[in-house]
Amino acid sequence: KLPRVLVVDDNEVNRRVACGYLRKLGFSSDIAEDGMQALDAVKRNNYGLVFMDCQMPVMDGYEATQAIRQFLDGQRLPIIAVTANAMEGDREKCLNAGMDDYIAKPLRKEKVREVVSRWVPTAQIASG
Repeated sequence: KLPRVLVVDDNEVNRRVACGYLRKLGFSSDIAEDGMQALDAVKRNNYGLVFMDCQMPVMDGYEATQAIRQFLDGQRLPIIAVTANAMEGDREKCLNAGMDDYIAKPLRKEKVREVVSRWVPTAQIASG
């Protein structure tokens, strides 16, 4: 059984696109609209992967990632940065904030599959 994925983004269209691609790959997902909601969701549920938008109101993806890391206290939860800022140095900023991987917007099905397959055993992922 594939792990549940938490999709964190303040933009409804981005959430729908990410959840749609994940569903085609066989994943079920929950959504959060900001970093605070993401932290609350991680406290209440067991996720195998998080897609974390970087730029959000209330608590951005960098702060949320750090708060989740603190809450999990060393437990492994892959957090994938999702950002429209595909600029030089952004990947490093995400990794330095405690994120494990990085994907640029707009999301593409092939890129979602590629990044997910680095963190989930590929034999389980649907061909979607």
